[in-house]
Amino acid sequence: MANLKISNLPIATSLEGLEPIVVVQNGVTKQSTVQNILNYITPTSLVVSAGQVISLQDALYDTAELIRMTWSGVNGTMTLNLPTASLNTNRIMRFISNGGFANATRVNLTPTGTETLDGVNSPYVINKSYEGIQVWSDGVEWFIIQKKG
Repeated sequence: MANLKISNLPIATSLEGLEPIVVVQNGVTKQSTVQNILNYITPTSLVVSAGQVISLQDALYDTAELIRMTWSGVNGTMTLNLPTASLNTNRIMRFISNGGFANATRVNLTPTGTETLDGVNSPYVINKSYEGIQVWSDGVEWFIIQKKG
């Protein structure tokens, strides 16, 4: 079908998100998925609350790149566990908090097991409104590559 104009191609049925699509990036033709593009544009929204523990290793977050957190309920601390760095080589994840955060509402962004975040095993604390952090995995550990506080 390489000889057909795009306008002559058959129309796709409902997409599930994992179908390969063609993308031209820096002059090179590559493949991606609708889900990757959607996650780049659309954040995964999380309502977080005191005492809660969420593992970003869960399949629900396999393709999440931007996570927008909304605090709900009383003051306290919740834990957001990063996915395993070794299974996420070159993955970038971004986290932002909404206007409901304060010093007494804390999200501990925590590396998994013995892995590290910026060389330490302790969590990065998000406890301000409109705070943001971006992390990247080299396949061994997570690095903070950008933050807004």
